[in-house]
Order: sequence, then C-alpha cells, then structure tokens
Amino acid sequence: MVTKAQTPPADNGTPVPSIDQVWQWLHTVPDPEIPVISLTDLGIIRDVAYEGDTLIVSVTPTYSGCPATAIINLDIETTLRSHGITNLQLRRQLSPAWTTDWLSQQGREKLERYGIAPPEPAGGPQKCPNCSSQDIEKISQFGSTPCKALWRCCMCLEPFDYFKCI
Repeated sequence: MVTKAQTPPADNGTPVPSIDQVWQWLHTVPDPEIPVISLTDLGIIRDVAYEGDTLIVSVTPTYSGCPATAIINLDIETTLRSHGITNLQLRRQLSPAWTTDWLSQQGREKLERYGIAPPEPAGGPQKCPNCSSQDIEKISQFGSTPCKALWRCCMCLEPFDYFKCI
C-alpha cells in the first residue's frame, strides 16, 4: 500500500520532503543480496507516510528469518538520513506476508538481465536467463540464498539461480 499523504511542515515551519520524493530516494536503495534490484523493485517497502513530523517507513521482509533484514533497515535509514530526514521510524510489517507477486516488472527484468531467473507461477524457470534455452534442469532446491534454487542450462552449461515463488 502506498500512502500519498499530505507532507507536513517540520517543527520549524520548513517543509519536509514529500512522500513522492522519499519514494524516489527509496528507489535507489539496492537489495543487499541482489544489488541489481532496489528494495522497491523487490516490493518490501510497503508504505511511506508521515505521522506528525515523523516519517514512517513500513518494511516487509521477504521472510521473517531473512538474514539481510538488519542491513536493509540500515541502508534505508542511511539513505534517508543522508537526505536530511531526522525524524524517522522503520516499522516491520509481517502481515500480509511478502510474496514474489510484489516484485515489480522492472525488478523481474533486472533479475533476468543479471542472470537470475525470475519467479514463475509454474513452479520453476521457463528458460535459461543467459541463453534463453528451455533445456534446463534443477541442480538443488537451495541456491546462493534461501529464496533461490540452483538450476543449470543444458545448452550453454551455465548454472543459474532461480528466484523461488513465495
């Protein structure tokens, strides 16, 4: 859910950054495990809103035990503070649970260009992200991170990660 709330003035009467501006800054924060996609491409930034003069950013981790959560929160905070945000609160939003349906189309395309097969509702990749061959095989249910599986192309022989549907 994206909130387009009115931007309040700061305590000193100076306007604070707009919600749209904050979203633009968040679009530049890369995922620490897959740096070619942003946190917004990943769909884990659920909401940005002001409560009084405090900017609230709601974040849904890809799963509750995601080891990158602390780094993600630090990267969000560092980015926003570098743009002058002083009153900031990050909220962990576990419900509804994150799903690969929240990946943006742009994020899916970036994954494929990077060599990671994007999630497919059919339960596995449809083609090799490197050469587009459909002659592929699963090597392991587990890839470089828990949210990915390891596959190999039988045509170009390159291994590749498949971002699992969740």
